[in-house]
Amino acid sequence: MLKALFLLGFLSLTPPSPWHNSLQEAKEIARKEHRYILLNFSGSDWCGPCIMLRKEVFDSPAFMAFADSTLVLVNADFPRMKKNQLSKEQQQQNDQLADHYNSQGKFPLTLLLNAEGKVIHQWEGNPSIKPDPFTSEIRSIIDAGKTH
Repeated sequence: MLKALFLLGFLSLTPPSPWHNSLQEAKEIARKEHRYILLNFSGSDWCGPCIMLRKEVFDSPAFMAFADSTLVLVNADFPRMKKNQLSKEQQQQNDQLADHYNSQGKFPLTLLLNAEGKVIHQWEGNPSIKPDPFTSEIRSIIDAGKTH
């Protein structure tokens, strides 16, 4: 019993995922906190470049620290394996995002959006970039937009 309570306590310390599944929710947060939205289209269980981008950039402490103060992260995932299937509602949301932002079905596709959902910049495929240069590039794009 004590072991179970300890494990339960440990699990509750796990921080929630910084990735959102709803663009509408992300827009609300972005407006309220004056942030930008990074929307990533991925195939988490079949797309090699998507998996590498997630592992090498998005999951890195450097990127997460940057995103924590600047971005609202949204993942539109399109898994293929039956065990990873999304709920019908989530699949419909992702399909709508793809219809609007990724009509050509590119994976991975990463978009920098303003709080209203307007595309500011996009990266097709895995940009083969390390976390620090990627965050610097995003910062430069954001800063350039503020001078206009």
